[in-house]
Amino acid sequence: MRLLLTSDTHLPRRARALPDELLARVDEADAVIHAGDWVDTATLDLLTARAHRLVAVHGNNDGPELRARLPEVAYAELGGVRFAVVHETGAAREREERCADRFPDADVLVFGHSHIPWDTTAANGLRLLNPGSPTDRRREPYCTYMTAEARGTRLADVRLHRLPPRATSRAGARTGDGDRPVRRRTGSRPDG
Repeated sequence: MRLLLTSDTHLPRRARALPDELLARVDEADAVIHAGDWVDTATLDLLTARAHRLVAVHGNNDGPELRARLPEVAYAELGGVRFAVVHETGAAREREERCADRFPDADVLVFGHSHIPWDTTAANGLRLLNPGSPTDRRREPYCTYMTAEARGTRLADVRLHRLPPRATSRAGARTGDGDRPVRRRTGSRPDG
């Protein structure tokens, strides 16, 4: 099962539209996970219409209309892998321990808020992924999103895709052609 992970799209505050590359990946994916901070309902409507399956939450910048349509925490089993999705996890320090306690039945936690890509594994095996933001690079050199594959009960081929900050699509959003395997911060898994 092909997955697209994104967060913190912040439209139209950070860009006028989603990058063309990201939209192409939405069309290719079997499921799209969005970890909040949509800002406008039009982006939710767009992904709801285009994604084969959408698993999504609201973020701290999402108003009442988005909060009425999206949960604070979402759970889904995709390709045999148990996902939890939440916007904010708190400070980076001791994040793995806090999240392992909060999501004991999940295999993978997808989160956002910081706009900074993250890939670690807690002591209990919970994998924590933050895809960054495709529209606001904040302190990072690139705007980013992730792709992965759920195979059996394992998450494989997790890749961080980089979008150059100065390139723009026809709609004025950042686009790019860079992607690379995610560099893990701690731990290692040979299958991604």
